[in-house]
Amino acid sequence: MTHLFIINPAAGSRDRTAEYSETIHKLCREKGLRYDIRVSTAPGECTRFAREAAETGETYRLYACGGDGTLNEVVQGAAGHDNVAVTVFSGGSGNDFVKLFDDPQAFFDLERLLEAEEATFDLIDCNGDIAMNICSVGLDARIGTDVSRYKRLPLLHGFRAYAASTVVNVIKGIAEHYIIELNGKRIEGKHTFVCVCNGRWYGGGFNPVPEADPADGLLDILLVKKVSRLQVPGIIGKYKAGRYKELPKLVRHFRTKKIRIICDKPTPVNLDGELRTATDITMSISHKKLRFFYPKGLTWAVKEPTTV
Repeated sequence: MTHLFIINPAAGSRDRTAEYSETIHKLCREKGLRYDIRVSTAPGECTRFAREAAETGETYRLYACGGDGTLNEVVQGAAGHDNVAVTVFSGGSGNDFVKLFDDPQAFFDLERLLEAEEATFDLIDCNGDIAMNICSVGLDARIGTDVSRYKRLPLLHGFRAYAASTVVNVIKGIAEHYIIELNGKRIEGKHTFVCVCNGRWYGGGFNPVPEADPADGLLDILLVKKVSRLQVPGIIGKYKAGRYKELPKLVRHFRTKKIRIICDKPTPVNLDGELRTATDITMSISHKKLRFFYPKGLTWAVKEPTTV
């Protein structure tokens, strides 16, 4: 088995290539592991590195060295290949996907990643593209994909960047007319956004569906009806904390394998932070699966609500 480390110098607030490389060389040599390091120089190269490894047919463990964007690129190349498993050696600004585990900080520790357990996770197919965490359509997609722009500004990191993006995009417009098909239903009307969850965290601290399980073969869908600008601040707080059940008149929750959204005009679609635009959007559980490995002893099990 070969351990392939795919480093994205553009991940996070600074280039950590030297730091990553020093740690990788030290630990892999100490443990006598077969390993290689590839450093991307352009968007899409992380995907190419992963695909090239997968297509050899040999056994690989792929380490996405960066954040959620780097992980997404590696997953694009590895999805559906049984001979490769993927993880993230965290170093980006978000690292949202691994927050579903009970100790996400463990993904910063290569020594722990080298002693790993493995699970098979579902993936989202969105008009032929692959995502593994959370996708959205509408206002939320505009907000989420604009966050990276605000993260570059001083003092705007994490939730602050998301908040800044929210303010700007709310001013641009709140709702669109959609025809939504899922679970044999046809729902037509104005919606603020649609959120499709395989994972649980995104946007630097949003946890819209805390019970979402990336291995249960279902997507958790939130349909957010048209709201006023004055309602947005109150809704965002509950949405961020996964308290959508407290908004029954505005938010509907579904669990399904497939959803189709038909829009009147080209509409922003967020795929794990990557922006697409479409008028007819189908999201479903992909026939491709992903072997994902993580530090030994961690769990992503849904936490039961506490009772007083």
